[in-house]
Amino acid sequence: MIMSKETLIKSIREIPDFPIPGILFYDVTTLFKDPWCLQELSNVMFEMYKEKGITKVVGIESRGFIMGPILATRLNAGFIPIRKPGKLPAETLEESYDKEYGQDTVQIHKDALDENDIVLLHDDLLATGGTMKAACALVKKLKPKKVYVNFIIELKDLNGKSVFGDDVEVESVLSL
Repeated sequence: MIMSKETLIKSIREIPDFPIPGILFYDVTTLFKDPWCLQELSNVMFEMYKEKGITKVVGIESRGFIMGPILATRLNAGFIPIRKPGKLPAETLEESYDKEYGQDTVQIHKDALDENDIVLLHDDLLATGGTMKAACALVKKLKPKKVYVNFIIELKDLNGKSVFGDDVEVESVLSL
């Protein structure tokens, strides 16, 4: 496992000053284009959650839409998108939040989840945790049984895990 994680980390493209000056962007599309990396991510995340009884994987726009459905398929679960405003066609709930470089809002369909669901929330990167905290708040409004949170990458120095309560398990495949 150590060797595969090192290989995955080496496959991530770093882009300085994106989307604004001073931000170092970790581009995971380089992981997705490599068949070995994509399969390894799928395998690692499946192993992390296969015994948790996940009924729905919720992916955050837009990179959460890549591994989220792959993981949902492997876990025999449904997939639910969390999107930016105006993208979901039915009635929605929304949550606004501050990001490291501005403010944003996310939405979920009101009928996406229910009290019988065990949810895995997925996104590509945990930095300060703002986006996922808002997504988690949205999911909790729908009162699922349990919520798990997963990232491909966690930027440990930014301490993003600290924004989540003790009732949410937060894990990532890679730490940088």
